[in-house]
Amino acid sequence: MTDLKLFRLDANGQDVELRGSTVALEVELQRRIEAGMESMLGIRFLASEYPTGPWHRGRIDTLGLDENNTPVVIEYKKGSDSGVLSQAVSYLSWLDSAHHEFEALIKERLGTEVAESIDWRNPRMVCIAASFSHHDRVAVQRLRERMDLVRYRVFDGGLLSLLLIESAPGSPSPASARRQRREREIAAGAGGGDGKPSVQATPGAAPACLQDLYAELDEALTVWGEVEVAPLLHYVAYRRMVNLASVVFRPKHEVILVYLRVDPDTVELEEGFSRDMRGIGHLGTGDLEVRIASAADLEKAGPLIRRAFEAA
Repeated sequence: MTDLKLFRLDANGQDVELRGSTVALEVELQRRIEAGMESMLGIRFLASEYPTGPWHRGRIDTLGLDENNTPVVIEYKKGSDSGVLSQAVSYLSWLDSAHHEFEALIKERLGTEVAESIDWRNPRMVCIAASFSHHDRVAVQRLRERMDLVRYRVFDGGLLSLLLIESAPGSPSPASARRQRREREIAAGAGGGDGKPSVQATPGAAPACLQDLYAELDEALTVWGEVEVAPLLHYVAYRRMVNLASVVFRPKHEVILVYLRVDPDTVELEEGFSRDMRGIGHLGTGDLEVRIASAADLEKAGPLIRRAFEAA
């Protein structure tokens, strides 16, 4: 990925590059990100310095739950990675053996309903450090675990930058029997009263009547740069650092609903095409709903998709 450069206009009207630095103490970075991690990373904070017990012999810097209800382990290094990848694998191993403990934590912090909707198939590790080597980036792609490498920089004036350097999708494991029952119940209840799921039972599989339109939409959502496409049970998430869009299929009406990370207050809403979803429950994430039923709708949605990409 392209290295991030920041510039500021000086007194002569010339752009001068800002030189980033690292934090003096690792805990400074941790506390700052924990305080704003939902807006920065799309992750809800659960716990800090969480003990993993005598076998794994460690403390997880930060535990969280992302916007797709996936468990997340976050580790920080003020300098280079210095073994953070091996820590990541160890802590994800702990997480795999601590479902009940993690669910109890979710119930305590976020409630029973959220705890019952945890997606255990592909837990996520986020490593935040000042730099990563070429070998680190290659190693991430060889691991079966889902992992994001994020580079940070701090600048004068309190500026903090986070840049996604590498992202590996991992290998999802089958959901537990309880989770599968819960998913079937949710899917049956989301079908608009006819008992059929509103989203395809096979994650990411577009219904036949929408396949061509979805292929065009998929291209529009990924054309601006590197985007991870995560097929979930009820929607397809498109994400960079955070979700930029959630795609939901409505085959009964031959329409695709796209929920974008765009502020509805900045959009001239159009009845039958775009809708403000703040305060309205819906599948996936994103405050602006866009209905795609034709190539013309997709073309009209293009600028909004670009804005969502830039916001993510």
